[in-house]
Amino acid sequence: MGMVFGKISVETPKYEVIRSFTDYEIRKYAPSVIAQVTYDPSQFKGDKDGGFTLLANYIGALGNPQNVKPEKIAMTAPVITKAPQSTAEQIAMTAPVVTKSRGGEEKKMVTMQFLLPDKYRKAEEAPKPVDERVEIIEEGERKYGVVRFGGVATEKVVEEKVEMLKKSLEREGYKIIGDFLLARYNPPWTLPMFRTNEVMIPIE
Repeated sequence: MGMVFGKISVETPKYEVIRSFTDYEIRKYAPSVIAQVTYDPSQFKGDKDGGFTLLANYIGALGNPQNVKPEKIAMTAPVITKAPQSTAEQIAMTAPVVTKSRGGEEKKMVTMQFLLPDKYRKAEEAPKPVDERVEIIEEGERKYGVVRFGGVATEKVVEEKVEMLKKSLEREGYKIIGDFLLARYNPPWTLPMFRTNEVMIPIE
């Protein structure tokens, strides 16, 4: 029942709040190890979150872990969606579960990422995936401007939060160095009023 009412009981990223404002924060996130998969959403009937099952299988969230040990790996939160990018542009992603889209002329590829538990400090410490589509990478320390909000993270609401956060960051003199991430901390069956979401914009 806790998940229905928004209780977050899984591991979340470690970060330090550098500065707090009325409606957003500046955070510094610690280095992390990430499992990711890049795919064409059309293979999943256009579902941008279609790669979730591949990563969930890797950690054993849906049954036996699909890694060489095999070792069950704890799920983390949030699920993060990356804004569409040009296929020619490579932007490093950082987050627990991340979906980043790269829009090409012919198709849009999506990269979804799971932040692995903190006990994995290096990529080689994480169990090797059985599915070659899943890769393990390391992300270094990074800084974000972050605004938190509740309810359903519709495209319209997210756009409004992104524009507000961008203007606020620029007004305070922060340099934006990439596109926003949408962090969703709760499963789809959580009641909208109890959901926790965040828009995160990378800064120098």
